[in-house]
Amino acid sequence: MKLPFAIQQETEPVLLPIWNETLAGIEAFLLRTSPVYWGYNIPKGDGSAVVVTPGFLGTDLYLGEMRNWLSRIGYKPYSSGIGWNADCPRVIMDRLKLTVDRAHKETGRPAHLIGHSLGGIISRSYAVWQPESIKSVITMGSPFRGPRAHPMVLNAIEMVKKKIHAEHGSKVDKDCFSGYCGCGFVAGLQSLFPETVRQTCIYTCADGIVDWEFCRSGERDVDVEVSASHVGLAFNPAVYEVIAQRLAV
Repeated sequence: MKLPFAIQQETEPVLLPIWNETLAGIEAFLLRTSPVYWGYNIPKGDGSAVVVTPGFLGTDLYLGEMRNWLSRIGYKPYSSGIGWNADCPRVIMDRLKLTVDRAHKETGRPAHLIGHSLGGIISRSYAVWQPESIKSVITMGSPFRGPRAHPMVLNAIEMVKKKIHAEHGSKVDKDCFSGYCGCGFVAGLQSLFPETVRQTCIYTCADGIVDWEFCRSGERDVDVEVSASHVGLAFNPAVYEVIAQRLAV
């Protein structure tokens, strides 16, 4: 399969409707009142492992609602185990591997990966390097085509870069957390996505954090648009319905 897009390496700020992110609370409220949340009219799971990875500056805690839901509809969910998602992506991938290996061993079959924002980018890169242990990857608002985001996000990235170099020093690439890094994380994003791993890219045109056009693969059977905020992708009923349908394929 050929790459349907080019990876942008340059970090680029873009003005986005960040005020849309205030709607995330409403999306979380509506989730609890939706039929999909209670498992109605959606495919039931087959007991497969699903590893859920948080976004930039997030932890597994905020994705607890999704993991509980996955358990209710018949899957075996796992926290990513990566800790705070504010470290060298290669280091985080090493932590994610421990969880995926455990999930694979406990269920005896390949695991599904679901990642929010940066968590989805990490999941895609991981699947390139370990395709034999992954059945599918679902990303939610993940700009895997390049670092194009709101200036506030890019400022936070610069702060994290300083933290990474202070903690790891020469153990990480001087361009860590950028498109110029020479580590396996960036190389994975620039490589062909494995044909054996099913992919789904969920995005929203109302995204106030990252450029939604960089969250798509360009393939009609892969990309799914929903009406949501960036933060709300982790709680939006429409997203949960897409996830249920795609996991069952």
